Amino acid sequence: MNKREIIVRDTNRALWYEDGVLTRILEGGRYLLPRRYPFGLFRKPQVDVVFVDMRERDLTIKGQEILTADKVAIRVSIIVQFQATDPRAAVQQVANYEDRLYTDVQLAARRSLASMNLEEILTNRNRLSEDILRDVKESAAGYGVSILRADVKDLVFPGNLQEIMNRVLAAERMGEAQIIEARTKAEVQRIDAQAKAQSRRQELEAQAEAQRVNAQTEAEVQQLKAESDIRALKAREDSADVYTRHPALLRLIELETLRDLGQSANARIYVSFDKAARDADKSDD
Repeated sequence: MNKREIIVRDTNRALWYEDGVLTRILEGGRYLLPRRYPFGLFRKPQVDVVFVDMRERDLTIKGQEILTADKVAIRVSIIVQFQATDPRAAVQQVANYEDRLYTDVQLAARRSLASMNLEEILTNRNRLSEDILRDVKESAAGYGVSILRADVKDLVFPGNLQEIMNRVLAAERMGEAQIIEARTKAEVQRIDAQAKAQSRRQELEAQAEAQRVNAQTEAEVQQLKAESDIRALKAREDSADVYTRHPALLRLIELETLRDLGQSANARIYVSFDKAARDADKSDD
């Protein structure tokens, strides 16, 4: 590259200073520097160019030992994703915007952790990230930096505390497993009881239905029998009426009966002579 020209990458911005005064901000492209004439009438301004990377980047705050609200010393590592959005402010508002961001995040983490006890830190790590974002985002915007996210990367406890925490976590997991097992057993028993109750209810309903059907059938049979008896009595009544009005028919039936009996060798006919004698006496009179 010619010493009298500069190339600004598309991912960067360049601040153009003439005799120490910022005159413009360069975007991606090729730019020519003015010739230098240090003496005489042809003297040109001295140009300096400062480059600013505009890409998203990560900043890791490593191993900060901090006391929690319940006086437990822990070491925390935080990763911050940021991006320079205002190259003018990033260069002119602070001496080094990355160093300033590092310090701001470090102090915000200390303030947040100092207000939390150990249990809160273990159960709600998102709160630390949210506190850092809320605390640093506005101040970082003042020197041209946007905070995209801040996350807890590592939490390190003292050795004895780590062992205790491991035991506590193991006990909690065991307790949770026992609770889940008990709930599962209770649920199985409940389902089994419901199934048995449902089966018994269906059995009782089937028995009741069978009894109802049997009772209905018996009632229908009795009704048919009663109707048949009534019809038989009605037929006898009609026959008796006919025989009363036509005695010859009754005599004819008697003769047919005697004829049928006469054809059977085992048939016996008994005649009352007392009645025959009384009839004869009446005829003599």
